[in-house]
Amino acid sequence: MLALRGFTWLLLLQSIGELLARGLSLPFPGPVVGMILLLGALRWPLVREPVAACADFLLSHLSLLFVPVGVGVVANLSLLSQYGGRMLAVIVLSTWAGLAATALVLYLLREKADDA
Repeated sequence: MLALRGFTWLLLLQSIGELLARGLSLPFPGPVVGMILLLGALRWPLVREPVAACADFLLSHLSLLFVPVGVGVVANLSLLSQYGGRMLAVIVLSTWAGLAATALVLYLLREKADDA
């Protein structure tokens, strides 16, 4: 029951984020605004404990969330054979770019901490 309350909080905050994003014409998607609202709402135990229970439940069943992706890949094997090489190149390059950016930020933060 606690996990259902947490799921309700997640859906409620996502819906509020969607309303704010559309109503105020924000340049961010509604779920991103909802996540920012969730970040603020997690300060209160009334929200934090049910959301933690919901997160534990979702994480314990995480493998089930990959089933739709697997079905989508199998259903579109022709696209994968046509664009697979390009997709692999984009995935590898974007992963390396993300790793390089993270390493650079950590390096700069470490240098700044050493100077202080």
